[in-house]
Amino acid sequence: MILSLRQAIYKKMEPKSIEDLRETIEDAIDGDERALPGLGVLFEVLWKNIDKEQQDKMVDTIREHLPH
Repeated sequence: MILSLRQAIYKKMEPKSIEDLRETIEDAIDGDERALPGLGVLFEVLWKNIDKEQQDKMVDTIREHLPH
């Protein structure tokens, strides 16, 4: 069976506890760039499951903190 990147990330994250998931995210931030696609998949999950107001706030926060 061939898994897409999304499916592979979902499968890897499925059994994780809240603490494990937090640790995975924190380890990936500022870490090895190979983890960035996984963070992208997690961001996609977040984005699809928050309302427009929360999306707008996230976009504002990202925009404010990007290097100029």
